[in-house]
Amino acid sequence: MGEDKDLLRFITCGSVDDGKSTLIGRLLYDSHAVHSDQLNEQDSIDFASLVDGLSAEREQGITIDVAYRFFASPKRKFIVADTPGHEQYTRNMVTGASTADAAVLLVDARKGLLTQTRRHAYLGSLLGIRSFILAVSKMDLVGYDADVFHAIAAAFRAFADEIGITDWTAVPLSGLNGDNVVLTGTAMNWYDGQTLLQQLEVIPVAVADATARPFRLPVQLVVRPDQDFRGYAGQVVSGTVRNGDEVRILASGRVTRVERVLVGARDVPQAVQGQSVTLTLTDQVDCSRGDVIALADDPPKPPTSSKQPSCGWERKICSLAAAIG
Repeated sequence: MGEDKDLLRFITCGSVDDGKSTLIGRLLYDSHAVHSDQLNEQDSIDFASLVDGLSAEREQGITIDVAYRFFASPKRKFIVADTPGHEQYTRNMVTGASTADAAVLLVDARKGLLTQTRRHAYLGSLLGIRSFILAVSKMDLVGYDADVFHAIAAAFRAFADEIGITDWTAVPLSGLNGDNVVLTGTAMNWYDGQTLLQQLEVIPVAVADATARPFRLPVQLVVRPDQDFRGYAGQVVSGTVRNGDEVRILASGRVTRVERVLVGARDVPQAVQGQSVTLTLTDQVDCSRGDVIALADDPPKPPTSSKQPSCGWERKICSLAAAIG
């Protein structure tokens, strides 16, 4: 029966320490998607540790890389990408956002909207994400105050209007206690909206034929097993790539050709949307994680927003977002 369910890919994003990993851990736990060998006694569960897999992340208490997790509800299947909040790991957030249909934007109720909160919302919208859920987290630490929630939602509304985000909803929650994540709880009777999971279950999933669109490959990893091999690995998000295709590296704009297309260790003549591949190129080019390899003769159109990005990262993402389409 699960084969008949559609699949929603979404990311969690926002500033560091806003509770992304804890929220996903709670979502997995309450959705019964956590294996028993990952749990101790319920009262001592570290929800964030269910998501943060790298030893460096556990030691520092932050998310560095993108952690992907699968779970399902009675209505839908999900793949969630927990993306890092630190500014220096923004490139990793872009990788997670490149294949997402929706974004859960975390805001710490004690801090309100921060610079990185706005940056992730802005970059997500440029990368083609259309549906946002503003998850005001840690409501238990502000006494479940309705005024705090409404003030943060109002501030985001003004920002969303400024950058053109129109499809968004807000939910107050506590990842630690589980209020409004999967179950409603009793602490915020003043909120009569849907839980986070209920909102995720009704977000539209893109069904357009991505193979008919121009080729786009966000680079997730540069593969260098030895000095004689340099490959660029990632998942094809649209179009088709073949041996000999002329491609453009964004955001540098450098043009080169595809030398080999590999699926695993096997050479193939072409790869299509949805396949994870490694490409080798005929020239030595400046290409790294977070860049996009696109079809050279179908260049991306510049973003139409009249708002000019204020920092170098945002200017680069304008090119990358246009490339992903």
